[in-house]
Amino acid sequence: MKPDFSSFEKNIGITFKDKNLLKQAFTHRSYLNEHKDSELVHNERLEFLGDAVLELIVTEHLYEKYPDSNEGELTSFRSALVNAVTMSDAASKIGMNDYLLLSKGEAKDTGRARQIILANTIEALIGAIFLDQGYEMAKYFISRYIFNLIEKIVEEKTWLDAKSKFQEQAQENESVTPAYKTLKEEGPDHDKQFTVGVFLGKEKIAEGTGKSKQEAEQEAAKNALLEKGWTIN
Repeated sequence: MKPDFSSFEKNIGITFKDKNLLKQAFTHRSYLNEHKDSELVHNERLEFLGDAVLELIVTEHLYEKYPDSNEGELTSFRSALVNAVTMSDAASKIGMNDYLLLSKGEAKDTGRARQIILANTIEALIGAIFLDQGYEMAKYFISRYIFNLIEKIVEEKTWLDAKSKFQEQAQENESVTPAYKTLKEEGPDHDKQFTVGVFLGKEKIAEGTGKSKQEAEQEAAKNALLEKGWTIN
């Protein structure tokens, strides 16, 4: 049974002129593999567009909200706000899970795999809103459902660069500089998943996954800090 997208429009307070754009935002490539007669298009191009729109609007907001922060801090704030974990949380809060068009296999995925699908889908949705309603409506959506997460990120210092922090602690506590090694690459070129290990000498301390090596390294460093019991604050 296909989801009723009109109820989602009511949830977010946006009515689409082109309903197909809204459906496309929720259509994962795997769904089309099982529904070859469908006239729907998968959401990867919308995700590409939405990612750029999101970055611009978030950057503008951070620039205005934190006038005393330098470029490096603002970049870290933005990275913490638009990563897969934060974006999937934002998607879950507006009920996007209930509208995903996935293959039967993908629909069973939970945890990290579902996080990534949700994060990609909310970016596709932002792309669809931008195309259908324009920049101001995309900004309205992001300000309503995503900006509110930034204060918690700054307050709890989750924006701190985990790699820098882990290196600082490793050198201070064990006189060793961490090394990162890519352990695994999975998925097609347009949707790669990287698994990276962080090592102190020959000992692997932790692993992390991400859509890029950089994201996976940050995740590995964050997990290593937890593993070692070293504070990130």
